[in-house]
Amino acid sequence: MDDKVKRKYWLRVLLFGFIIYAATVITLILTGNINLFPSIVLIGNFLVPVAFVSFFYERREMFSVNMPATAMCFFFGGALGTIAASLLEPIFIPELTFITAFTVGIIEEFTKLIGVFLIARHRRYNSMLDGIILGSAAGMGFAAFESTGYAFTSFLQSGGSLSQTVFVTLMRGIASPVGHGTWTAILSSILLRESVQGRFHINIHVIKAYITVVVLHGLWDGFPLVINYIFPWAYSVLIGQLILGTVGLFILYRRWQDSKLEFSHKSAS
Repeated sequence: MDDKVKRKYWLRVLLFGFIIYAATVITLILTGNINLFPSIVLIGNFLVPVAFVSFFYERREMFSVNMPATAMCFFFGGALGTIAASLLEPIFIPELTFITAFTVGIIEEFTKLIGVFLIARHRRYNSMLDGIILGSAAGMGFAAFESTGYAFTSFLQSGGSLSQTVFVTLMRGIASPVGHGTWTAILSSILLRESVQGRFHINIHVIKAYITVVVLHGLWDGFPLVINYIFPWAYSVLIGQLILGTVGLFILYRRWQDSKLEFSHKSAS
């Protein structure tokens, strides 16, 4: 019973967090207290990423990574990752097109690894499972910080529209598990599997994983720019991104299954 309760902790985080988020939005509407707006943005944009990382961390009996390392990876991947991406993208991407969307993927899939590099270096995190938890933390930290920026920008550009801000927050929150968190977890799982005692080895397996997540990321960002010209239907973009998200989750699921086999073999030996 205790194990079942523990395994549902991520769901409770998501459920109670959403209730608190909804209560905060309703309170702002009823009272007009603008001081609640930062809480709405932060809770809305961090809720799903934190629940996503909690889902994997609850399986911590299979991981070597502890809570402080997971939390720091979330923070470094988010704060330092978005700073690095913000510095690099204006230099290499004059405007967003279908082609430059892949440049976004190249940059962001690298900068998100800052958190993984800082936490895993010189430590004995060299399994796919460790890579999944650290990668999901770094990717979701990036998603949370980035989405917070998008929500605030939407608020300003819409002239202070709360409904627009909530809409952007919800859409990006729903999409975050099939985007940044999944992509970085895929790449990090291979990176740490190929590492030895905290020393990273960039070999063909890591390069293939990097190319895979860059392509997924590039298609995700570039797809909306062209899909309406090919399939001028209101839900075309949503369906396309749903397909891309499913592909990413399937790849992560395969890495998860491989990592559990790896863990079983190590435990048996």
